[in-house]
Amino acid sequence: MLAMTDAAAEAISALTAQDGQDSAGLRFAVQEETEAGAQLALSITPEPEAGDQVLGTESGARVFLEPQAATFLDDKVLDIQQDEEGQLNFAVMPQNG
Repeated sequence: MLAMTDAAAEAISALTAQDGQDSAGLRFAVQEETEAGAQLALSITPEPEAGDQVLGTESGARVFLEPQAATFLDDKVLDIQQDEEGQLNFAVMPQNG
C-alpha cells in the first residue's frame, strides 16, 4: 500500500483545505503506462470515484488511488521535495525494506 511521509500529508491537507470540503483528497490516476513505468495524473477532487482505493491519515489528509494507480504505487512512498526554484513537488519513491 502507498505510504505517505508527514510532509506529504501536511501538503495534501493544506491543498484540500483550500477546497473547503472535508471529503476532498488528492487523486492519482494512470495517464499513460509504458514499459518504464506509468505517468500519473494528480488532481484535487471533492470525493473518490467508484473503485478508488482511499487512504487517510490521522491528520485528515486523504489520497484516492484509481485501481491501476493503486497497483503501480503499492510499494511506493509519497513525499515532498523542493526543486531549485524552491517549489514543492510531490515525489514518489520506492519503500525501503
